[in-house]
Amino acid sequence: MAEQNFKNHARTDPMYHYVLAPLFLVNLVVAMVRCVHHPSAWHGWALVVALGLLLLVAMVRQYSLRVQDRVIRLEERIRMAALLPMESRALQGELTQKQIVALRFASDAELSDLAHRAVRERMTPKAIKQAVQSWRPDYHRV
Repeated sequence: MAEQNFKNHARTDPMYHYVLAPLFLVNLVVAMVRCVHHPSAWHGWALVVALGLLLLVAMVRQYSLRVQDRVIRLEERIRMAALLPMESRALQGELTQKQIVALRFASDAELSDLAHRAVRERMTPKAIKQAVQSWRPDYHRV
């Protein structure tokens, strides 16, 4: 596996991005076409179900990302408690969840400085990731 960095850290889940999402999107388009060309209660219902299935697929993806963010937040809070000096631990309450999730890529050596900078400058997650000098990879996110 290639060394992870800012440019290549984004990941796709092939089953979701290349199979499920396109399949249910095509299903919705087919249901719309059938409903327009052959209007009936049955085709109307098929359209509603197709839309519901596409929304379900999108929601499942969002829920899994939220759970991962919560786990990452917990891991990073534990990591910060172990690495940050006592006077800097209050910093955790000032970081947003997105900032905490982005800080997971910072090495132990640069975590404290980057966390302080993130709060002080109100850095975006993208800016935090770009500021990381020694990348700590995360190969488990889907």
